[in-house]
Amino acid sequence: MEYMSQEGYDKLVEELRQLKSVDLPRAKDALAEARDKGDLSENFEYHAAKREHARILVRIRFKQRVLQFTRVIDMSRLGSDAVGLLSKVEMTNLNNNSKMTYTIASPHEANLREGKISIKSPIAQALLNKKVGEVVEVQVPAGTLKLRIESIEIEN
Repeated sequence: MEYMSQEGYDKLVEELRQLKSVDLPRAKDALAEARDKGDLSENFEYHAAKREHARILVRIRFKQRVLQFTRVIDMSRLGSDAVGLLSKVEMTNLNNNSKMTYTIASPHEANLREGKISIKSPIAQALLNKKVGEVVEVQVPAGTLKLRIESIEIEN
């Protein structure tokens, strides 16, 4: 079971719709066109179109599976007293006194450019259920981070 925001769920549904209604028909057309060009054993276009068609089918199945086991979080039931899914956490790296802010998101919504880290990441795992003012140590590939939680908000 995966939990995510309504926004993330809607985005997944839209991606699935795009794959099924636009990308898959386009791939089928390309496959049919390449097939019509003759000898399939030496037809590079056919093999490329076949790979693309298979890739799209795999993506469709993956998105359907994710949506099958996804539940949308009721934002009204979330509290901001401790770090949890969809919490926006401002923290200070005590190693270099730099401030950073991350939103804890489902793995399917994680996007570092948007400041969303996966709940399965080492930093998120260390922060879960911690409160403002607590200091956590996180083992990351670059070494050990010491982070102090400055504030916790619920991301809408």
